[in-house]
Amino acid sequence: MLAFIDPESRIPANHPLRTIRLFADAALAELSPEFDRLYAADGQGRPSIPPERLLKASLLMSLFSVRSERAFCEALDYDLRFRWFLDMDLVETSFDHSTFTRNRQRLLDAHVSRQFFDEVVVQADRLHLLSDEHFTVDGTLIEAAASLKSFRSKDEPPDEEGGSNAGGNPANRWVDFRGEQRSNATHQSRTDPDARLYKKGAGQTAKLCYLGHAVMENRHGLLVDFLVTTASGTAECAVVPGLMDGLRERRFHPQTVGLDKGYL
Repeated sequence: MLAFIDPESRIPANHPLRTIRLFADAALAELSPEFDRLYAADGQGRPSIPPERLLKASLLMSLFSVRSERAFCEALDYDLRFRWFLDMDLVETSFDHSTFTRNRQRLLDAHVSRQFFDEVVVQADRLHLLSDEHFTVDGTLIEAAASLKSFRSKDEPPDEEGGSNAGGNPANRWVDFRGEQRSNATHQSRTDPDARLYKKGAGQTAKLCYLGHAVMENRHGLLVDFLVTTASGTAECAVVPGLMDGLRERRFHPQTVGLDKGYL
């Protein structure tokens, strides 16, 4: 059976993705000159995936809690919502998950994700959806992409293998940590050296992680600024002055700031 399907007609008129796409496309249009500079044609290699599409794909993964880039690219083969959001027709093949890896550093170095976020905040401000005076700062743990097995003594040579206590595999010698005193002063992750062993409160499990700090305006609860720092016991209170200075540079006028005890 042959059928002609327009993805536009399959997305309900009141679907939230329609509004999100309008804001995202407007923000990406403002960043077009930056993309032209980053992806200048050099006549070599295969045509790259448009950076606008990669950023919108990352947005979809966050909105729909897609667990990985590989899983997203698989879903892109059959989910009409994703194809419609990325302006892909039904016969266009899904891009490979490695495309994210190859382009991530280029986008990070140019701070494109931050500019994308700032453009959306500007749009909200133009619609009078932001409070100019009253804000709240809160934090959360962001788990690192590193296992506790990678958290090893800084004095251990990189090529040391030693014995095994789990199935004869030298790599499994780090499964059992009982009786071993470990701290950020003496140990470091081999996978992600910047990650720190940290827990938010007594009785909670310590994890390799970073700290994320979010600044919300109080009228509509919109996120207006964010920061990721190394996890430590002083990071939360140390970042507040810088976050407030950043708001002033962007022409906000913070008068009151709500904080929990971690920031005091």
